[in-house]
Amino acid sequence: MRAIVCEQPGGPEALSLRDIPTPEPGPGEVRVRVEAAGVNPIDWKTRSGLGPARSFGGRPFVVGWDVAGVVDALGPDVPAEDAEPEGARGFVVGDPVLGMARFPSPDGAYAEYVTAPVGHFRARPSDLPVVEAAALPLAGMTAWQSLVDVGHLEAGQRVLIHAAAGGVGHLAVQIAKARGAHVIGTASAAKHDLLRSLGCDQVVDYRTERFEEVVEPVDLVYDLVGGETAVRSFDLVRPGGMLICLPTIAVEAAVRAAEQRGVKASGAYVRAGGSGLTELLRLHADGRLRVLVAGTFPLERAADAHRLSEQGHTTGKIVLTV
Repeated sequence: MRAIVCEQPGGPEALSLRDIPTPEPGPGEVRVRVEAAGVNPIDWKTRSGLGPARSFGGRPFVVGWDVAGVVDALGPDVPAEDAEPEGARGFVVGDPVLGMARFPSPDGAYAEYVTAPVGHFRARPSDLPVVEAAALPLAGMTAWQSLVDVGHLEAGQRVLIHAAAGGVGHLAVQIAKARGAHVIGTASAAKHDLLRSLGCDQVVDYRTERFEEVVEPVDLVYDLVGGETAVRSFDLVRPGGMLICLPTIAVEAAVRAAEQRGVKASGAYVRAGGSGLTELLRLHADGRLRVLVAGTFPLERAADAHRLSEQGHTTGKIVLTV
């Protein structure tokens, strides 16, 4: 099969299109013929040697984890019926699926085929296009697990989301709104109308306004920027509130700053097969969740997709088509 392989850490040029053996599904696994693969910041951070790459032992790896496609083969012991409340179930060959395959292992989704435990996939609804489906799992589950599992966001609370129009941010806005929160988002002025349409009650232009001067205190800050933004955000967190910081390199500093202010701070680490994807699909079915795609690239142009993602200014997600 064709796959995008990273031989050693580096820039986008470290990615190459290779022919490698097609994987076989193990016990409890399915093989998926990939139709589209989502591009996430963790992909290019891993390519550069950060994050999960530190545990790969220097081996070449296939990049990426977000996937949408069709079940191509079944391993032994794949269940035939619903296996758990979260919605994982057995599949048959030909079923359309989406999921976050094997995160954070090095056997990635920028390829023609990927294998993973059946619990990492969900059935893809017929009204969710394959490109949007590939854009949803990692970013959507990151937002869900951050706001719901870590932040325990409840109806009536106020939440501030930084980088609200980005890949994780635009989904976080909709999740927060669906849970009955008052949602404030930061983004450049050109994205404000979009954010209002997604559910933001207040939008702030981070380029011309200091958010801490125009936003009333909040119960939860979801910081997708890090650095100075996290530190400034603490001025807005109510006593007993929380700041959740997604850039992992910023978590330690945020926790220290939180302790000095008497509030909580936490990182957020998405789990494959964990909570959220089934709930996200329910929100989509109810018309309360849109998946925005900033652009698509063919598999062989994965390096160009990474270059665009690294600029950090896209609205929604970038997707590779296979």
